[in-house]
Amino acid sequence: MSLPAAQAEAGALLARLAGVAAVETHISAVYVGPEDAWKLKKAVALGFLDFSRLTDRERLLRRELALNAPFAPGLYREVVPVTRGADGALKLGGEGEPVEWVLRMAPLRPGDFLDAQEAAGFDPTRLDALGDTVFAMHAALPTRPAPGFRPVIEGNARAALGAGLQEGRVAAWAGAALGWLERLDPWLAARAGEGRVRRCHGDLHLGNLCLWQGRVTPFDALEFDEALATIDTGYDLAFLLMDCEHRLGRAAANRVLNRYAARSGDARLVAALPLWLSLRAMIRAHAEAKRGGDGLAYLDRAEALLHPAPPRLVAVGGLQGTGKTRLARALAPMLGPAPGALVLRSDEIRKRRAGVPPEQRLPPSAYTPEASAAVFAELAAQAEAALRAGHAVVADAVFLRPEERAAIEAAARAAGVRFDGIWLTAPRAVLEARIAARTGDASDASDADVAVLAAAAARDAGPLAWRVLDAAGDPLPAACEALGCNGADPC
Repeated sequence: MSLPAAQAEAGALLARLAGVAAVETHISAVYVGPEDAWKLKKAVALGFLDFSRLTDRERLLRRELALNAPFAPGLYREVVPVTRGADGALKLGGEGEPVEWVLRMAPLRPGDFLDAQEAAGFDPTRLDALGDTVFAMHAALPTRPAPGFRPVIEGNARAALGAGLQEGRVAAWAGAALGWLERLDPWLAARAGEGRVRRCHGDLHLGNLCLWQGRVTPFDALEFDEALATIDTGYDLAFLLMDCEHRLGRAAANRVLNRYAARSGDARLVAALPLWLSLRAMIRAHAEAKRGGDGLAYLDRAEALLHPAPPRLVAVGGLQGTGKTRLARALAPMLGPAPGALVLRSDEIRKRRAGVPPEQRLPPSAYTPEASAAVFAELAAQAEAALRAGHAVVADAVFLRPEERAAIEAAARAAGVRFDGIWLTAPRAVLEARIAARTGDASDASDADVAVLAAAAARDAGPLAWRVLDAAGDPLPAACEALGCNGADPC
């Protein structure tokens, strides 16, 4: 959609200042110069938004600045008037009556936007940074009363029909989504009571995340509709997860989910992921169709997400250095509903209980028997809750004590799901070499050293009924065979 005629003169001024033509969407034009970028809201009314009045464009630009500047310091700068001088010419920030308003920002290169980056650039560190960024943003957002979710489903069904998507498929999707909502309503209300509903970003996909000053940074939060952005934090996260899976694959989305859950402790959000992910896919489906694409890939995904694979519990245990976390993370994307199993790692639970990031080392006082008992109790409780909610779980811990193994097995029985226990083993020299190699690694949540391994190896693990796998090499093929996973379809 081109710039409305009434704004053409202001657009020409900004193009001269920037030295380039605008980058346009259906609601804005951005002029990216060498030192500044200027964002102009188009004077349009599209049903779901109305920018036709100058006063509203000013108000919403100021709202956009207020929402985004705290999370992207330096990227968002100021709102500036375009005025007409006594000579009749337009200028930026002059003394005359404003005829337009623009948002001054720092310029970003096209390659700075995460949706423009190659999948190969999303290594584990980058994916963890995504989870950390969303966690930090959500933690800082104000809580709000919960709005109704039914209008969101019904509104998107109408939008899908208006975009030309097949009526029968849209009606069937809406019916299934409303069925999910009916079952989840009490649970969603309880989450709102816990403060999980906040004034969120509202449009959190990879295109609205960038690299700014070397950090993953959210920007362009939804500013024109408070109701659309007042949502459960899990629903806000779901847009990013859906987009990651679509663009980068399930393993990437699974890594982001599990990093966010490890940082926030909000493992229970998985209960609504089928509905939330499906709705986010439907939004993309009708948006693509309205832009002239077919939207069918997203529509297919929206339908499939409402029919998730069944939950199951896999526990991965063994001494320090056997590669439990590596195996758990490799298995998780293959298991259960999208975007794969929730990984509950005892090391990460312990760090969160201590109020520190996963990679920060803890003193020996954090490893008392009482502290460890509390960690394993939380692990089992979170596993059971996620399983009862219909999601798959991989539990990652040493599980050296028989009572710890019994507790995680009991979680599966209580939820009525399949349990598989995998015990990794390798020669002591291999384990010592692995631990020595990672000592001081700032990217690992484990605090174990060779002395911790020696103490654990000296203990009697008691009777062991779990499947024992040799972890001197790569145990993934044997684990997949034991679990019935082929790596292609969720198992």
